[in-house]
Amino acid sequence: MFRSTLRVVAVAGLVLVPVAGPVSGASAYGVMPAAGGNPSGGPRLTYFGNQGRVENGGPVWFSIEGLRAGWDTVTVRSPALVEPIRLTPVKKGSAQSAQVDAPGSRHRIRGDIAPGMYPVTATAHGRTVATTRLKVTARGSAMIGRFVIGPKDSFPGGDHPADVRPGGDVLVVLTDRQPSSGEDVLTVTSPVFDGRVTIRKDSADDPGCKCDDGATVYAGRATVRGDVLAGTHPLTVVSHHGRQTTTRQVTVAGEPVGQGRPWLVGGIAAGVLALAAGGWVLLRRRGRNGAGAA
Repeated sequence: MFRSTLRVVAVAGLVLVPVAGPVSGASAYGVMPAAGGNPSGGPRLTYFGNQGRVENGGPVWFSIEGLRAGWDTVTVRSPALVEPIRLTPVKKGSAQSAQVDAPGSRHRIRGDIAPGMYPVTATAHGRTVATTRLKVTARGSAMIGRFVIGPKDSFPGGDHPADVRPGGDVLVVLTDRQPSSGEDVLTVTSPVFDGRVTIRKDSADDPGCKCDDGATVYAGRATVRGDVLAGTHPLTVVSHHGRQTTTRQVTVAGEPVGQGRPWLVGGIAAGVLALAAGGWVLLRRRGRNGAGAA
């Protein structure tokens, strides 16, 4: 719904983005120069793209805050942009910025650049007023939310599952809000497993967590190695047909499944033997006393 509303506003020529109130100490143009390129020292330049990130070749929207009422135009430039982007007040005298997306404008990330961090500069009347760094991701890259494992019988589906035990059966879950087309199966590797683990889309093992609404869920069951050492181990999956690798961590702790505490087993065994020996002595005494009475 938000994106639909945004498109309607953009057709009208402006994208409105709320910003903070005025800041004292403004220059004659109603803006404060950036302090050493640090946005926290003056006006702050922010950006967003579709679903909260900026992709190679994708659209981008900017806003600036910390401008005093009376500013008129700020121009945003970056080697990552197809063309400069102009910001203006929402209305005369407003501190709130609006991105001017007039028909024919190409306010997008260049499609011929590599993913990475790119500098961005905002200027007003030839003066730099704010800077930031723009993070560009690969087009169509994964949007992985949860990638976790947890005990199969008590796995609620959170981002921070419980520790797993050596030899325990576990559920592996991965969610992707932008899965690659035709990729129904993923392979997971980790030192905690004997081999590769397969997780599938539309699996019966999907825990059905509400936090996964809108995401594609891959799930599958596996068994933790019985001899794996306690501690933190990597959990890795390669998705998007080999183009993206994602790694999380899993913690192994506790006694191996099916192995009781040795001291407890020994204690029980010693107790049973002691009771048996005591009973044998008691029966022998009774037998002697009976023979003496006769």
